[in-house]
Amino acid sequence: MEEAPLQFIEDWNYWAKIAAFASIGFAILRVLFHYIKLITTKDLKERYDFINENEISVLWSATVMILIGASLLANSFLAEIGLFWFIIRWFTTFSIALILGVVANNMFKFYYPFYIEKRLRELRYKPRVSPKSGNAMKLLSEEEEDVYLDEGMQAEEDVYSIDYDVWVDEESGYTKIEKYSGHLHALKCPECNYQTLKVKREEIVTRPTNDEEGELIKYFKC
Repeated sequence: MEEAPLQFIEDWNYWAKIAAFASIGFAILRVLFHYIKLITTKDLKERYDFINENEISVLWSATVMILIGASLLANSFLAEIGLFWFIIRWFTTFSIALILGVVANNMFKFYYPFYIEKRLRELRYKPRVSPKSGNAMKLLSEEEEDVYLDEGMQAEEDVYSIDYDVWVDEESGYTKIEKYSGHLHALKCPECNYQTLKVKREEIVTRPTNDEEGELIKYFKC
């Protein structure tokens, strides 16, 4: 087996190091930006939404970039070796990175959400401070909050598609309504613009076969 040319090895080591450090650096910057944004977001509801919408995807993408960077870095200190061993070394590194990636993906998919849920619960029920008086606001019960919700909002809560929290400053009368996803899914109604559109019934027009797809009609009700 012929040895890989010396110039190729030197070029590979040089560019692999640059790509590795760039990949790892990008991952670190992405995570830092996420937490800086999180720390500088003062509004608790905005912080809740930011964590809920971004944290897992940010950490997962950063993990992928770190694994790619580590794989490149591990293969950037090559001596003059044969092409066969060069491929074997890359395959081994890629396999290890793939296994670590699968483990990390499962953690972010199945375990990390429990940690996030705990943080989100703390943020959701942490007392709000009134911008009018500086006092701690009161979170109303389900019965008390209906006075502050319009019919559309109440309908969304009735179908469990949206959950509203109403915070009231008893001294100044300042009210803040926060919107959270409910535990049941409903679509946005094109007529009233609230998330109250649910499937009432389904009708099979054509049953699917091994050769053709079937046809299903869904009837929605607001």
